Amino acid sequence: MDTELLTRTFVEYYEDRGHRRITGSTLLPPPGDTVLFTTSGMHPLTPYLEGRPHPLGRRLVNVQRCLRTTDLDEVGDSTHLTVFEMLGTWSLGDYEGPRSLDWGHRLLTEGLGVDPGRLHATVFGGDDRTGPDTASLRLWQELGVPVELTVEDNWWSNGPVGPCGPDSEIFLWTGDGPPRSTPTRDDRWVEVWNHVTMRHRRLPDGSLVPLPQRNVDTGLGLERLAALLQGKPSVFECDVFEPWRRLVPGLWPLDEPSLRLVGDHLRSAVVVLGDGVRPAGTGRGYVLRRLVRRVLTVLWRDDPSRGLGDLPLEPVSHTLDHFRQDDGPEQVRRLLVEEERRFGRLLERGRQVLARPRFRGPLGEDDFRYLHDTHGLPRDLVTGLREG
Repeated sequence: MDTELLTRTFVEYYEDRGHRRITGSTLLPPPGDTVLFTTSGMHPLTPYLEGRPHPLGRRLVNVQRCLRTTDLDEVGDSTHLTVFEMLGTWSLGDYEGPRSLDWGHRLLTEGLGVDPGRLHATVFGGDDRTGPDTASLRLWQELGVPVELTVEDNWWSNGPVGPCGPDSEIFLWTGDGPPRSTPTRDDRWVEVWNHVTMRHRRLPDGSLVPLPQRNVDTGLGLERLAALLQGKPSVFECDVFEPWRRLVPGLWPLDEPSLRLVGDHLRSAVVVLGDGVRPAGTGRGYVLRRLVRRVLTVLWRDDPSRGLGDLPLEPVSHTLDHFRQDDGPEQVRRLLVEEERRFGRLLERGRQVLARPRFRGPLGEDDFRYLHDTHGLPRDLVTGLREG
């Protein structure tokens, strides 16, 4: 089951249960939002989770592309991506968590063919602010799914203030042989779906007050589930990475962790460019710039002659088509090459500046500030040059 069929199956399943599909936004959040990029499927829906009526009703389903800079250092393992797609469903003051969990279990086992014996759930066990999620616990027990109670791992929030509530996560066993242990004790249990019962708002003082309505918000990572259903050992081997995996190794021989980072960051940069962001020294443009520079740092580590101008157009075009973006692959590759040239010039200038006697010893905060403000050399670049 490729990602297109998986997406269609997911959306149609929930449409049959009264959900209306809403169009997923780009990576850019709505005007006035303080975050740089959309980080989850619920992000654009925050006003409706807090009580505003949604024009399409109280049951919604969508596919939302997301970017998480917090996962940059995790990229290279088997499950984390910088840009990914989130399948999501919402009940805006309609049905409760147990119904959502029951539907999710049925979709996984009956609609997608997952062996129910390879599932495990986690549920919020309660703390000094609110009691345990007994309704979700009872549902899993009725379905015969083993359950683990946790506290911090099963409390969802969108930041220090705002909507929050207990969640129940569904895990799939990926190890050889029969399932063992529990999700918090064995990382062969991989989380595939999170169901949040969003019933509270956290105030600046940390206290909780009820939301105007009790919502359910679920999120399921498309690439992660696709890899599991396709029997692949990592998200980098599911179908959305097929042209990257096929063409990049022949162009730039890399070890597996480096290949994953290069594939992820280049694919993410293509999506960010396709959503209209351009490289810059601050904000969204700097996130894009950082992605490209991390790729170049890996490529040039073994061979300084490697260049993004050699990147085939096929994986670029494949990614733009998958995300239904209008930029042409030639234009996107040209923008990547321009950023590569800027980075090359900056590296040369950085090497010349750091060769001065003043910077041969340990660097202090004043040195980093001077290098950034006077010469445009960011801390991470200075650190990389010194380590190199």
